[in-house]
Amino acid sequence: MRMLLLGLSLLGSPIPPQSLEASLVLRDVTVIDVAGGLALPGMTVVVEGDHIARVGKSDTVSPPAGARVVDAAGKFLIPGLWDMHVHTIFGDWFPGGREIALPLFIANGVTGIRDMGGDLDVLLKWRKEIAQGAIAGPRLVVSGEMLDGPEPRFPSSIAVSSPEEGRSAVRDLKRRGADFIKLQSLIPRESVLAIADEAGTLGIPVAGHVPDAIRAAEASDAGQKSFEHLIGIFEGSSPLEDEFLAGGKGPGRFLQSFDAHRAATLFALLAKNETWQCPTLVWERGGSLLEERDLGNHPLAKYAPASWKTGTWKKFRDQIVNEFNVDDLATRRRFVSKELELVGEMHRAGVPFLAGTDTAAGVYIFPGFSLHEELELFVAAGFTPAEALRTATRDPARFLGMGDRLGAVATGKLADLVLLDRNPLEDIRNTRAIFAVVANGRFFAREGLDRLLLQVEQAASE
Repeated sequence: MRMLLLGLSLLGSPIPPQSLEASLVLRDVTVIDVAGGLALPGMTVVVEGDHIARVGKSDTVSPPAGARVVDAAGKFLIPGLWDMHVHTIFGDWFPGGREIALPLFIANGVTGIRDMGGDLDVLLKWRKEIAQGAIAGPRLVVSGEMLDGPEPRFPSSIAVSSPEEGRSAVRDLKRRGADFIKLQSLIPRESVLAIADEAGTLGIPVAGHVPDAIRAAEASDAGQKSFEHLIGIFEGSSPLEDEFLAGGKGPGRFLQSFDAHRAATLFALLAKNETWQCPTLVWERGGSLLEERDLGNHPLAKYAPASWKTGTWKKFRDQIVNEFNVDDLATRRRFVSKELELVGEMHRAGVPFLAGTDTAAGVYIFPGFSLHEELELFVAAGFTPAEALRTATRDPARFLGMGDRLGAVATGKLADLVLLDRNPLEDIRNTRAIFAVVANGRFFAREGLDRLLLQVEQAASE
């Protein structure tokens, strides 16, 4: 049974939110039509409260009385960006989510996030606070605690060892207010199928890892809405898939046994079922090529607290080095290139994609900043800049069943916007050139965004 999608909510940071303007006018801006891949110059956008009240040619739009008018000539306006794979509260592994991660999202134009595993009660508390206007931050879709096998590897997890435990966990998360169910890798086969069935009955979507005990094709047919990290793709593209289900898989064996015909068959199924892919390419590259990066000299390291660098990131790094990166560096480089190649092939086959980074869990993955790198990697995989931009704007809105409210600069949409100094359709790297952000109708000028960054840097140093 295909799984239904639920709506959105808000999450914020402890930094007091900007006030909603009575009216905000962005005058003489070039609006980026992400669906059509078009730049529409000479436009004026009127925001009233948390909605876009009007979009039209500047000579046809008069600013409302008392409006705050921003001269946006020479600027480019896109919908607010989404990071569709993040962790903001993860037990005690990433302290400071409110003070570190959430402001960094806003500072980078990320006005929406999909939290793929966290402490549900805390997230719901933050959601209530933002609804009351006490804190500001990106919109949030939340899974709450992840479902994993009998001995979970991570915090914010629920152990599942039987089908009934799986069904019970789904019912409990639904009752407590989770928006979807997140799967981890170690869930037993019959429990995975029971979870999918229960979630389908209750109308709550399932996303996450393709568990080790089942095939990607089975997960897609069972209604899993999105796959993360390309898990299941190489397994399903190999005649050794049954063997891989039992263990012993890795980049070298994936490359040696890759079968293009099997891959094409799997891609056609994923496209038919509309099984979305959130490949977290920036995390895949960072994890596979750890030797090529130096956290100590990373320019963004000042935004990561010491507890991340010497604690959790060290845990992940040690696990990657000792358990996953068993192939030599040259093999892993070829594997990362093959991942990009397959993402391009899936895209051409009609498989839908979402931009996500696995921040802050991924080593060297910085909230907000790394989403821009993810978009650049989509372009490296063969997407046009417009197609890459859709993975973080229009397509998350479609995935979430919110296409009527988000994902475009259009009358009636929610006012989540990013004002850029340069055209992202010409070069996707221009999404980094942020002049201002509108988050749920609240306007953050460049100086306000810089204050957020300074506050994060100070919080990270404490």
